[in-house]
Amino acid sequence: MKVIIQLSNQEEAKALPILLRHSPGMILAGRTYVLEENVVERLHNAGIHFTQLSREAAPSLEEVAGERV
Repeated sequence: MKVIIQLSNQEEAKALPILLRHSPGMILAGRTYVLEENVVERLHNAGIHFTQLSREAAPSLEEVAGERV
């Protein structure tokens, strides 16, 4: 399942090593990420705080403009 989260500037800096190592996710505007559920769990276990926006099916690449991580 895809999870959409949003990070603050400070939390994003802490999360980047995990995101770059473990995630084939997508970056959207406003520090918003579309990630696999297991990556979100890794962020949580690492003590990184984020706002979960959705656990629904992620939008397709055609629906949003973003960069793959």
